[in-house]
Amino acid sequence: MITTDSVPGSPAWLDLGSRDITATASFYGPVFGWEFESAGPDSGYGFFKLRGKTVAAVGGLTEEGARSAWIVYFRTRDADMAARTVEQRGGTVRAAPSDIDGEGRMAQFSDPQGGQFAVWQPGGHAGLEAVDVPGSLTWTELCTPDAGAAKEFYGSLFGWRTQDMPMPGDGEGTYTLLMPEDGSEDLMHGGIVELPAEYLTQTGGSAYWHPVFGTEDCDAVIARVRDGGGSVTMGPEDAEGVGRLAVCNDPAGAEFVVLKPAEM
Repeated sequence: MITTDSVPGSPAWLDLGSRDITATASFYGPVFGWEFESAGPDSGYGFFKLRGKTVAAVGGLTEEGARSAWIVYFRTRDADMAARTVEQRGGTVRAAPSDIDGEGRMAQFSDPQGGQFAVWQPGGHAGLEAVDVPGSLTWTELCTPDAGAAKEFYGSLFGWRTQDMPMPGDGEGTYTLLMPEDGSEDLMHGGIVELPAEYLTQTGGSAYWHPVFGTEDCDAVIARVRDGGGSVTMGPEDAEGVGRLAVCNDPAGAEFVVLKPAEM
């Protein structure tokens, strides 16, 4: 499970790069019941709230040629050391470590297979205020053309422990579960799935992370996704031991997963 406790290596923050923040907020509000709160009239950034607690954020795209996509931030004890490790291990520093209004320190990276992610070194702000409940982040997943290289890279960066299992449902192949270095299996926060580059069409063959949002009714959320101009690229389908899920795109093409866990 994902937790709001400051466990190093676990997900800490989640934001979406968007070309039209107003349109983005208008889509996700009805889909998940989120309310949008601007960070300020000139900030170009805002927060998605669920029952008053921050569950995600959205900001304008700042990189030339960037596509709309969700970015997962993982907790780190030292953002500067993380940046050095990323470069040493063949990754790319896309945004150098910087302080954010005394709330913490962040940096954005790409792994050697092109997967974009970020780190958050908490200061006055620990991160997301609600996770692992319907309408919030419940899981993170890396789709990559090289799972072995990904495990080595992220293991050296975050100390993640991994556990391989057969792909859920009737799928072939291996699914890798991710746990923080100092955490137990109860703190599993994500997975890695290896896909051929030709299946990673939206990124031109590069790896990418996507968030998994929990729900009590997968089909109802999917209906709202379609009503809002989004699309469903896989599912809904039932995966044994996992739950009912679907892979969706918002109107700008940012991918996310909706999951009703099996225990709900």
